[in-house]
Amino acid sequence: MDEKNEPIFLEDVTVELVKHSASDADVIWAARVSTSGETSLDEIGKDPERSAGLINFLARERHGTPFEHTSMTFFVSAPIFVFREFMRHRIASYNEESGRYRELRPIFYVPSKERKLLQVGKAGAYTYEDGSNEQYEITIAAMKRAYLSAYEAYQEMLNAGIARELARSVLPVGLFSSMYVTMNARALMNFLSLRTTREGSHFPSYPQREIEMVAEKMEHEFAILMPITYAAFEKSGRVAP
Repeated sequence: MDEKNEPIFLEDVTVELVKHSASDADVIWAARVSTSGETSLDEIGKDPERSAGLINFLARERHGTPFEHTSMTFFVSAPIFVFREFMRHRIASYNEESGRYRELRPIFYVPSKERKLLQVGKAGAYTYEDGSNEQYEITIAAMKRAYLSAYEAYQEMLNAGIARELARSVLPVGLFSSMYVTMNARALMNFLSLRTTREGSHFPSYPQREIEMVAEKMEHEFAILMPITYAAFEKSGRVAP
């Protein structure tokens, strides 16, 4: 392989908040239109700390639409299998890089040593447990072997003049892709409630670890951007309003 196609193996995902129009104040003026009409716009720019009780009320009573008057766009780089799970959430807008229009780079996911390897129990009633060092080494070796073989086949087809849209079919779901995803605060809270495991959640969720890694990074940005809304989400048992 030439330098451009030197394989890269990553244990982590990338999430960046690249654009937003979202603040706790946006929730407040959107909510107050029901009682104040156009004068609710006077709340724009005011200190949302004064209205923290309103945000807590909206979250607790699940009056969700005021949280929809926000927008956050994230850049996400993660394995394709994570994106397939992500796009089950039909409350966001997605644009993903296309293997039809560009040659895909050999960047592949491998789990870290902290990733639990074993599924113990039957469907619907299982737990994940640590594997042995030997099982981890087997996993990494098998993944790298399969990745390299698949990418070699991909390059062989491209070099023979086969269209990128067809050649990509030999590539594995552990290949990294990238996308922009845009969602509002209500949609993000719904996503976080389902794709993170947290004590104190009213409805516990058990997501695959790799999509949880993405969710944790998005949650970090959300907590900084809308701290009062985030605190209300936590206080209400991580139930999306």
